[in-house]
Amino acid sequence: MGSVFIPGINETPLRIIFGLGFVLFLPGYALIAALFPEKGSSETEADDEQTQTATSDETKAKPSPKPGTDAAESEPTQPTPSGEHTQQQGIDGIERVALSFGLSIAIVPLIGLGLNFTPWGIRLAPIALSVTVFTLACVAVAAKRRHELPAEERFRVPYTKWIAAGKAELFDPESRMDAALNVVLVISVLLAVGSVGYAVAVPSQGEQFSEFYLLSESEDGELVADGYPDELAVGEQSELIVGIGNNEYETTAYTVVVQLQTVEQTGNTTTVRDREEIDRFQATVEHNGTHHEPHTLRPGQPGENIRVKYLLYKGSAPETPTEENSYRDLHIWIDVGGSSQ
Repeated sequence: MGSVFIPGINETPLRIIFGLGFVLFLPGYALIAALFPEKGSSETEADDEQTQTATSDETKAKPSPKPGTDAAESEPTQPTPSGEHTQQQGIDGIERVALSFGLSIAIVPLIGLGLNFTPWGIRLAPIALSVTVFTLACVAVAAKRRHELPAEERFRVPYTKWIAAGKAELFDPESRMDAALNVVLVISVLLAVGSVGYAVAVPSQGEQFSEFYLLSESEDGELVADGYPDELAVGEQSELIVGIGNNEYETTAYTVVVQLQTVEQTGNTTTVRDREEIDRFQATVEHNGTHHEPHTLRPGQPGENIRVKYLLYKGSAPETPTEENSYRDLHIWIDVGGSSQ
């Protein structure tokens, strides 16, 4: 959980690596440990141990054969068991790992479903805390149940056996073919781990762009892309919101220039006859961030079919801002009447 909230670590690939293990493995493994604290064993193994013990006892108690008597004739022949049925008791390591992933995938959504009906809701902090509490509770139960078992019946992860088997397989192969296959296997694992690590550390970038939009406030107080003024008097004002969305994959500084333009339209051609800059502001927006800048539109000169032009620039704006040299642009049309007084 620390990889999610500790500053510095939560911005690195470690957050993804530890986060996936924390969500997809630990809750289920803790629950399995609480339900099955004993190691996996079979009835056949137990019967073999009992048979060996009984044979040892019989050997000690059995008298020596009489002279002249064949030893094979003096010992009763034991029937060889056939068709033994092995019934598994407990679960082994592979089953624990498989069930841990499966139960984790079932447990975490159920925790989220429960949080949905609480005042905290489905958010990062409540989910992380709830999963942590559940895992620690299962660990406490598992520790208590494991402590109650004899030492030889407790489940242990056989690290030493795995390490010894790995060393023997890698450094003492039985043939040259096994050695070659081991080299290929190691190279494949290194390539797979390197590929996944690179994909996590350096994710591919999608299309880079910036959103630029204009909003107004509705009667309910919500911001909507509608309700723009179409008629204003000189000195009358209208409150608008200029929105900027950054998807440039880096923190970006923007400049917005607002102009009142008198234009002439001839067919499909629009010619700007006059332009007046009425506002200019700057904003710095982080990647995937959004900035809303309140803007008061207040025309100072009367006129019909006035185009209010908003020009967006990355960095600073040029000395003469125009639609052609802007990064993004948008506009609305208004008619400006006489003085409102």
